[in-house]
Parts: sequence; structure tokens; C-alpha cells
Amino acid sequence: MSHLCLVTDIKDGQAKAYPHPSASEDRDIIIVRQGLNVYGYINRCPHAGTNLNWQEDEFMTDDEQFMMCFTHGALFEPNTGKCVAGPCAGAHLSEVKLEVENGKVFYAG
Repeated sequence: MSHLCLVTDIKDGQAKAYPHPSASEDRDIIIVRQGLNVYGYINRCPHAGTNLNWQEDEFMTDDEQFMMCFTHGALFEPNTGKCVAGPCAGAHLSEVKLEVENGKVFYAG
């Protein structure tokens, strides 16, 4: 397992991008924190194939309820990666398996 960050490195209700530990993946991993839970996704919109963020670590809506693709405004549930609004409604972000041990977040494959 590859260590990515600490849970507390990410503000509750926010998300950050981290380099993917696999050399075969050229996209970052988005890690979203909700309380003590973290969720991981590949930083690629299922509609346009673009990164979700338009500025560094800018993934969440102002109310912190959804991740947003800043290319076309698609909204994604932080805990499932499901698109609930926008041009890719019903599609999902590609999930990345994470594990948390003693407050450390690991890439689990």
C-alpha cells in the first residue's frame, strides 16, 4: 500500500488531489473528506474526460455538498462518485480504493 496523506491534511467537507502512485495512471487521485471518512476517485470527468478542478484543489461546490466538474458543471456525490446533475447524469467517477490506518490514508489498489 502507498501512503498518500493524513486524513487531517484535508479540511472536512473538502477535497485534494494527490499524484497517483501507479506509473501507468497519468491522472491524480481526488481524496474527499467527510468527517473521518475519505473517498477516492480518478480526477477525470466521465463526460468530457477533463480534470474536475479548474484551480488547484478546487473540487467542491460552495456549500460543500457536491464535487463539481468545472468544465460543464456536472455535480457528483462525494461518497459515491455518482453524477446527479449535468451532462453525465447517472455516470460515476472512477473509484480508487483507499484504506485508513491510524489517521493515515493509503492507496489500496
